[in-house]
Amino acid sequence: MNWKQLLTTKRLGQEDYISHRIDARTQFQMDYDRLIFSSPFRRLQHKTQVFPLPSGIFVHNRLTHSLEVASVGRSLGNMVASGLKNKGNEEPLLQEIGSIVSAACLAHDLGNPPFGHSGEDAISNYFRSQEREILKTQVKTEEWEDLKWFEGNANALRLLTHSFNGYRKGGYAMTYSTLASIVKYPYDSSQRGDKKKYGFFQSEKTIYEKIANELGLIKSDGTFMRHPLVYLVEAADDICYQVMDVEDAYRLKLFSASETITLFRKYFEGNEKAQQSICKVFNMVTDESERIAYLRSKVIGKLVEECKTVFIENQDKIMTGNFHSSLIKSTPTNTAQTYNEIAKISFEQIYKHPMVVEIEVSAYKIIETLLDKLVKAILNPSNSYAKSILRLIPSEYRVAEESSNYDKIRSVLDFVAGMTDDYALNMYRTFEGVQLPYAKRVY
Repeated sequence: MNWKQLLTTKRLGQEDYISHRIDARTQFQMDYDRLIFSSPFRRLQHKTQVFPLPSGIFVHNRLTHSLEVASVGRSLGNMVASGLKNKGNEEPLLQEIGSIVSAACLAHDLGNPPFGHSGEDAISNYFRSQEREILKTQVKTEEWEDLKWFEGNANALRLLTHSFNGYRKGGYAMTYSTLASIVKYPYDSSQRGDKKKYGFFQSEKTIYEKIANELGLIKSDGTFMRHPLVYLVEAADDICYQVMDVEDAYRLKLFSASETITLFRKYFEGNEKAQQSICKVFNMVTDESERIAYLRSKVIGKLVEECKTVFIENQDKIMTGNFHSSLIKSTPTNTAQTYNEIAKISFEQIYKHPMVVEIEVSAYKIIETLLDKLVKAILNPSNSYAKSILRLIPSEYRVAEESSNYDKIRSVLDFVAGMTDDYALNMYRTFEGVQLPYAKRVY
C-alpha cells in the first residue's frame, strides 16, 4: 500500500463532483464538521458508554467519549504525520492524517445501539433465540449471520454510507479515506471467525469493496487488510476508554482516590524523572480530583507517544499487511503489562459492577420487546395493529413493500440502533401499555 493512494479527497456518491470553491477547511475537516453537526452524533449524548447516566455526577456517555477519542486521535495522527515526513515521505496529504483520524474517531461509535455494548448483545440474542429460528428461513444464509451477530462497527459504516429515504447518494458523502479508517475489521460476518467481529453488513459489502479497491488496500486470502489509519483510530479508542473508565469509577466511588492514583502511577514505575515530576505537581495540588485529572492526562500523553513510536517503527509491516497486533499491545513491556493489568481490574470491578449489569439486564428486555413488535409488524403488516406500529418508524427508515425480508429487518434495526436510551425505554413502555405518550417524543 502507498500513502498517495491511501489518502484521497474523493467522496462516496460524489466521485465525479469537482468543486472550484476556495474553502478555509480541508476536505477531511469538512468530514469532521459534517459528523459533529449530524443528528446521529447528537443522539450519542443520550447513549450509555459503560455506566448508567446518573443525575448529579458526571460520567461519560457515547458523545463525550467520542469527542475525547477524536481529540486523542488528532494528536496521535499529527505526531505520526510528522514522523513519516521526518523519514522522507513527501506525500502532501500526509499533513491531513490528524484530521482524517479525528473524523474517523468521531464516527467510530455512531452505529452503536442504546445501552452500550449490552445493546449489541441484546440485538444478537434476539435473533439467536430459538423462537426466532423461523426468521432464518426467510433470509439468505449470509444475511442471517449479519442479524444474529449484530455489530456496531458495521452499523457505523452503514449509517454513513447508506442512502436512506430522502438522503443523497452516498449517505453522508464522506471521503473514502475517512470511511476506510473506521473499518476495524475489514471483512463481512461470514469471515468473522473466533472474534465474532466484522466491519460491514452484506448490504454495504459492495460499497466497502469499492472503497478498498480505490484506496489500494491489500487483499490476502480473500480478505482486505486494514487501512493503516485504522491502527491510530483503534489506539485512540483503546487509550480513552480504559483511562476514562477508571476516572469515572473514581467519580462513582467504585475506586478510592488512592486506588485510582496508584493505578495511574503504575505506568511510570521505574521512571524516576516522571515520578519526580508527579511529586512536584502533587506538592502544589492537594485536591484529589485534580491530582487524578493530572495523572490521567499524563498517562494519555505517555500512551500517545508510545503508540506513535510503534506505528513509525512498524510502518513497513503495516503497509504490507504484516502487522498483526494493536499499537497499544505493542508498546514497551512495562506499558503493555500495566495496560493489561488495569484492564483485568476494570473488567472485574467496573464492567461487572451491579449498576453496569443492571443496564445489561434492562437492555435485553427493552430491545427484545421493541424488535419483537417491529419485526413482526414489518414482515406481516396486514392487520391494523401492525400498521399502527409501522407508523412509528420514521420516514427515512421505511422501505418499499416489495423489499426483501433482509432489507425490511435491516430498516427495523436502523431505527432501533439509532434510538437513545430514554427513547428506547419510552417506546418499550408504550408497547407494554404502561405509559401513554402525552408529551410528544422527538426522535
